[in-house]
Amino acid sequence: MKTLSKENAEQVARHLAMVARLIDDDPALAHEHALAASRRAGRVGVVRETVAITAYAVGDYALALRELRTYRRISGSDDQIALIVDSERGVGRPDRALEVGRAVDRTALPIEVRVELAIAMSGARLDLGETERALQELDIPELDPDRAFSWSPALFAARAAVLEDLGRAEEAALWQRRASVAEDALGASVADREIVVVDDIDESDDAEQDVPAVAPRRSEESADDVAPPTPAEREGDEA
Repeated sequence: MKTLSKENAEQVARHLAMVARLIDDDPALAHEHALAASRRAGRVGVVRETVAITAYAVGDYALALRELRTYRRISGSDDQIALIVDSERGVGRPDRALEVGRAVDRTALPIEVRVELAIAMSGARLDLGETERALQELDIPELDPDRAFSWSPALFAARAAVLEDLGRAEEAALWQRRASVAEDALGASVADREIVVVDDIDESDDAEQDVPAVAPRRSEESADDVAPPTPAEREGDEA
């Protein structure tokens, strides 16, 4: 936001801080703050990205797509490609979603983005009734049932959902349990900065699911989390 005046940059920053605070609990209000920031700084990439994320959260997929394309053009980044694919699904274009996803070099994406894209592509296959191919989209190296990374719960749960659609209920239940174990393990890790090594899950319903030692997470696997607002931003959040 270096192109903005100091006063305008401060106002935009306050709106963005409010988005970070509200997006989970009140996405509609978060979207209003994102739009307010956009009116002040419409040429700033992170602002257009924020509008896209909040638009997606409130179900305005057409707006999300428009803003994501603008953000991609400004930033030159594919880090929101999964959201673009999902937004194409949201406007009823799963074929287009697959086309967009296939056009990206996945090897150049950060790990977490690559996993999110696989899940979005799997969803597009489900939209088209291609359930077996939806499962294949999730057969990626990051699908490791023995270790829990930040992306593991969502990836395991997505696989469980596809297996359920295929009528493979026992396998689906196993992967859903793995998703739950991974989520619990990550929640127990210190400040979400660790990889949790998870024992193989016994397929019997009454099996105890243990979580053994924790190993440090490699830096390339850490998520780009949104920083919480500072006390100064909280005091001046009435933008």
